[in-house]
Amino acid sequence: MQVDLSSLSGVWNYPTEVRFGVGRIAELAETCTRVGMARPMLVTDPGLAGSPMIADAVSALEAAGLATELFSDMQPNPLAENVSAGVAAYRAGGHDGVIAFGGGSALDVGKTIAFMSGQSRPLEDFEDIGDNWRRADPDGIAPVVAVPTTAGTGSEVGRATVIADGAGGRKRILFHPAMMPRAVIADPELTVGLPPALTAATGMDALTHNLEAYFAPGFHPLAEGIAVEGVRLTFECLERAYADGADLHARAAMLAAASMGATAFQKGLGGVHSISHAVGGLYGTHHGLTNAVVLPYVLMHNRAAIAEKATALARYIDLPQPEYDSFLRAVLDLRASLDIPHTLGALGVDAARADEVAALAYDDPTRPGNPIPLSEDDLRDIFIAAVDGRLDA
Repeated sequence: MQVDLSSLSGVWNYPTEVRFGVGRIAELAETCTRVGMARPMLVTDPGLAGSPMIADAVSALEAAGLATELFSDMQPNPLAENVSAGVAAYRAGGHDGVIAFGGGSALDVGKTIAFMSGQSRPLEDFEDIGDNWRRADPDGIAPVVAVPTTAGTGSEVGRATVIADGAGGRKRILFHPAMMPRAVIADPELTVGLPPALTAATGMDALTHNLEAYFAPGFHPLAEGIAVEGVRLTFECLERAYADGADLHARAAMLAAASMGATAFQKGLGGVHSISHAVGGLYGTHHGLTNAVVLPYVLMHNRAAIAEKATALARYIDLPQPEYDSFLRAVLDLRASLDIPHTLGALGVDAARADEVAALAYDDPTRPGNPIPLSEDDLRDIFIAAVDGRLDA
């Protein structure tokens, strides 16, 4: 029998060194030294900049002889101008590496500053379209040590970042293989102070990454294996982390699930992210929360293509009567238990900008990873359904 092997091909990449465990933040200075930093710039968000966590890290770095400067000028949905300010500070300070310390925004800004620190072309030239990444000078990319303080984006193990334009609502995904941090300090204790609402939103972001990666078309069994376990950990531990922020077992599981999602989604993302990037760019909504709201509407749209795999996943996470319907119900129940709104309308989003959202979502590089090809009309319909709360399509 003739066997068609054309679909059994792919390019597989897996992440960097991850120092995982409670107390591993004590290894930050040694890790920076090992990757060649003597004058790191620590990039974090304004909310963390004045925290004891950051003060302790800077003190430990300076005690180890690493002159460290802090940079925290960024928005929750970071802008290109934040990166430009960071690159200027990096160059002015004569730095030789970046510590990206915080949630997804801080990690993305820190990684992008390190990437752009030695480039001569503008940021938009490196958008993840075709082979744009080959335009970069790899010798101009500074080393990064990533320290996540939320369990959501998984940017600590990613080769890409998301940066918004100042106008027009467009979020650009920037990609380069050397954007991957040289090392990660993944200390669950750093996530203990995360408020319940952010625990929920970032945890649902991790779930979305794992689910979209699992359902994306293509042959990547390594990514799928990681994704299904990331889904299982999220269903097992997210509610626990939400209810008791000091539950270090649950915090550790969610920190792992976040890194697993970002590792798995090299296989692809899809309609949830393309819509969420558009909505976040236009309305300034939190990315993880937007993903959480949009997720079931895209799952419903994709039902015909994902029902068989959803049934297998339902079986793996031990749902009674494993099938597509029970899986979708489990997602909705988890979302409700975390007090995630059911509609985009509850986030202040309305249908008046449906055409803009659809156009931006269609142009987003995550859109082709959807298991069913999406037109602008499809994206508009899904968006409006999510605004109104209609899951009957």
